[in-house]
Amino acid sequence: METKRTNKELLVKGLKKMGISLICMFLGPSLLHIGFTNPEKPLYIPILIVAFTICCLAVFFAYKGLKTIMDSMFN
Repeated sequence: METKRTNKELLVKGLKKMGISLICMFLGPSLLHIGFTNPEKPLYIPILIVAFTICCLAVFFAYKGLKTIMDSMFN
């Protein structure tokens, strides 16, 4: 009888996605703060759009990373 083991390659992929998510979790809110404190600048709207997109990417990569890690452990 073979015991179930963690798929290490899949685990590394999940951890990389979580690393990307961590970077986006700090970058997105920082850009939002910069954007909201400078409403008179000409790049006000583009900075807010980029910041909101990065925040959405942080949530997406966190979900995909956790799902990949769980698949590597329990699948």
